[in-house]
Amino acid sequence: MKEDIRWKQRFGNFKKAITQLTEFVEKPELNKFEKQGLVQCFEYTFELGWKTMKDYLEEQGFEVKSPRETIQSAFQSSLVMDGHAWIDALEKRNLMAHTYDENLINQAEELIRNNYYVILNELYIKMGELL
Repeated sequence: MKEDIRWKQRFGNFKKAITQLTEFVEKPELNKFEKQGLVQCFEYTFELGWKTMKDYLEEQGFEVKSPRETIQSAFQSSLVMDGHAWIDALEKRNLMAHTYDENLINQAEELIRNNYYVILNELYIKMGELL
């Protein structure tokens, strides 16, 4: 029962994070400081997303240790539909650390807007249905 509560509490934080990320994504243009904010918001939203999945999967009886294992199990159990996009987001987090490089931050913004926001929002909807 304790685990059940844990994923729901984490989902509450994930919901707040996705709401903030949505505000960034819905703005048509961002200045350089807003782009940095978008990247940071993505990073903690992604972190909360995979950890919410991990807590939920553990409550369902899965044993997952790493983000990659969590994503693979979530894909196998149809919690997420696009496992490749999730793995790509996981791997690109290193790129995101370089928010001082204008080319990299522009690439990061494009990836977040076009790919990663979509999968995070899909997870948010799916997890909301499981509450």
